[in-house]
Amino acid sequence: MIYLDNAATTLHKPQCVIDAVVCALNSMGNASRGANDCALQASRIIYDTREKLAEFFGCSRPDHVVFTANSTEALNIALSGVFHPGDHVITTDCEHNSVLRPLYRQQEEGTISLSFVPADPMGRVNYNDFESLIQPNTRAIVCTHASNLTGNVIDVARVGKIARRYNLLLIVDASQTAGVIPIDMEAMNIDILCFTGHKGLMAPQGTGGMCIREGVEIRPFKVGGSGVHSYDHHQPQPYPTRLEAGTLNGHGIAGLHAAMEYLEQVGIDTIHQKEMALMTKFYEAVRTIPGVTVYGDFDSPRTAVVTLNIDQEDSAAVSDALMEDYQIATRAGAHCAPRMHQALGTVEQGAVRFSFSWFNTEEEVEAAIRAIRELAE
Repeated sequence: MIYLDNAATTLHKPQCVIDAVVCALNSMGNASRGANDCALQASRIIYDTREKLAEFFGCSRPDHVVFTANSTEALNIALSGVFHPGDHVITTDCEHNSVLRPLYRQQEEGTISLSFVPADPMGRVNYNDFESLIQPNTRAIVCTHASNLTGNVIDVARVGKIARRYNLLLIVDASQTAGVIPIDMEAMNIDILCFTGHKGLMAPQGTGGMCIREGVEIRPFKVGGSGVHSYDHHQPQPYPTRLEAGTLNGHGIAGLHAAMEYLEQVGIDTIHQKEMALMTKFYEAVRTIPGVTVYGDFDSPRTAVVTLNIDQEDSAAVSDALMEDYQIATRAGAHCAPRMHQALGTVEQGAVRFSFSWFNTEEEVEAAIRAIRELAE
């Protein structure tokens, strides 16, 4: 199988990640739940991973790195924990449902009001719209770093300057960029960065988290066992314990630790350059095929994603043909990005997404090009 669905999850992991998870399964106890060697080993790995992530993302406090199961959980924790009744929030048409649904729920509950920065038919935003939507009660800007549908990258640093000028929180969904595009929270004025481990970071599923700027307060989303202050009625308030009730996915975090070491060794610039070269080779070949429509802005910074349709064919039918006849794995449909599909005009048809990774090859790209050419004919 040729796996070109890396925007959903990286199927192929570095061998060191696999080895780390297997080792952890055989040796790691429960972090912060005991002073035996196995528990202490788990605590050390988890703390060291916090330090690596803090350095990687430009977060000034390793203890402000909070582990979650994925970016969806991180976003739910963040978005449910910072707003108050009457707050106004600005977000964009580029968002995944991991952002949209928590915001919609709070809107329906009457906690917040929402405004959307629109996306144009190429999936781009106008940065002047962020500032024009600010109201006296605006509390935060919530935006993705890159669209999972088009691959378009939002200039988070530019948005961060707007947020800082008006004393707003900037909450960023880095699901599609963590591990492939450099992120510096301090330089970009990001207050809360939510990320997942199983995509660009090449870590196991069930890993992710958030990095929180010092001084930002988030109410606990869940409460329970913490391993410390067991006689208190309330969840301990210091980060990260405040937001990490229950047993962490220590085995997965051990894999994330190994993945961070792998990324440090290879370099994310090297990874991104290869992914972009594969993406560009595919894009330049398919965009001129009669009947093929490609979506997104390919003249600006982006991730290694190419989303397309063939004439009026249903995207699911095209994706099924790619899998059944060519053994090429892609992603079709709505991609949990309903507002972006509205902007692109693809609500009914959906679209077929090809997403490339460090472990793909030029030969695989050439096979995908041949498949699209044959299907279009």
